[in-house]
Amino acid sequence: MSIERARAYLKKFGIEERILEFDVSSATVDLAAQALACEPARIAKSLSFKIENRTLLVLAAGDGKIDNKKYKAAFGAKAKMLSPDEVVERIGHAVGGVCPFGINDGVEVYLDESMKRFDYLYPAAGSANSAIKLTISELEQYSGYKAWVDVCKIPE
Repeated sequence: MSIERARAYLKKFGIEERILEFDVSSATVDLAAQALACEPARIAKSLSFKIENRTLLVLAAGDGKIDNKKYKAAFGAKAKMLSPDEVVERIGHAVGGVCPFGINDGVEVYLDESMKRFDYLYPAAGSANSAIKLTISELEQYSGYKAWVDVCKIPE
């Protein structure tokens, strides 16, 4: 199971017991916000893209939407999201539980600026009914991120 990969990865940092598991689905931003009783913007959603043979995982605030112009400026290519099958194959987690923890080798993880307005967020933890509460500095520490990017627009 994908959550076990995330748990094993987070165990290296001694925080695996902080994974929250729910009796309900947290597979979408809205469902995760309901499960956590928080605002949707605090859900750190994982967006999966491909640029030829590169696989990119962009974590963004739950209310962020990819801005194609910003994406192209940051990555030099048009935003092409992975299909659900490609997500499993290339990232190592299924849609609904995608996170930067316990992912396949070679996946490039980026953190979007849209998350910086929060002191903590909730990324998924490998399954469609899990999350973990992390501060921005913890997200930086545990995500294996390559860089901060500004590829999303957020509602005013």
